[in-house]
Amino acid sequence: MCKQLSLFPEEDEEERADKKEVDGIDLNPLFDRLAQSKFRSSFYLNAKDKEYIRQKGWEKIEKGTRETIAKRLAPAVIPNDGKQTPMRHGIFPPFIAQHATGCCCRNCLQKWHGIPKGRPLTLKEQFYITRVIMEWLHRNY
Repeated sequence: MCKQLSLFPEEDEEERADKKEVDGIDLNPLFDRLAQSKFRSSFYLNAKDKEYIRQKGWEKIEKGTRETIAKRLAPAVIPNDGKQTPMRHGIFPPFIAQHATGCCCRNCLQKWHGIPKGRPLTLKEQFYITRVIMEWLHRNY
């Protein structure tokens, strides 16, 4: 069983170290590659998505993103993999960001981020995916 992201503010030393390492990753090369994909670059935040973010605030959006990754992507086996992330606007903006960044399913995580499927996501990988999604949201808000 993999250790999942803590959904509470208190972090242990391992989590802080993993988070610090992930925060140091330059995401610009990834976003440059994503921009060259017609499909990935077609995603955007509409007015409903932006209003959702404004109403909920960035802290709640990040918390919800961490929870989504832990529940929908972290397990080794996902019965509905490839179909677990809605594409509709106005539901939860990180869903749109997941598609835009190739963080929507385990196949896309493997293709775009080199994270192998068939095993649980590590804590560091969960931090990384959350950071990628949040970066996309901030860039597109």
